[in-house]
Amino acid sequence: MKEFLIAVFLLLCSNAFMTFAWYGHLRYLKEQFWLVAAIASWSIAFFEYLLQVPANRIGHQVMSVSQLKIIQEVITLSVFVPFCVLFLKEEVTLDYLWAGLCLLGAVFFLFRKKLCGV
Repeated sequence: MKEFLIAVFLLLCSNAFMTFAWYGHLRYLKEQFWLVAAIASWSIAFFEYLLQVPANRIGHQVMSVSQLKIIQEVITLSVFVPFCVLFLKEEVTLDYLWAGLCLLGAVFFLFRKKLCGV
């Protein structure tokens, strides 16, 4: 359980960096040449990888690669929605709810052996 929680925490932190690297330039660098935004994004993404790689290595001790990927997608949505609303000032729609429910279904199916003992 300890490895699972460490992996989730590291993935959460890495995803915050990743989301900012991928979308932060849309707010701050939209007037700049795209190469400036790309270099800034790559600089931020470096720190994302410093967290993501150990997260996957630690998480793979207790989860399959498929389980790690689905957990990452749930974390992505959990970070992305607040980022869109608070940072990019976008409106929340019901589509986020539907996407979240689909991801919860994916989590259930990939973890059901552990959850239900099946």
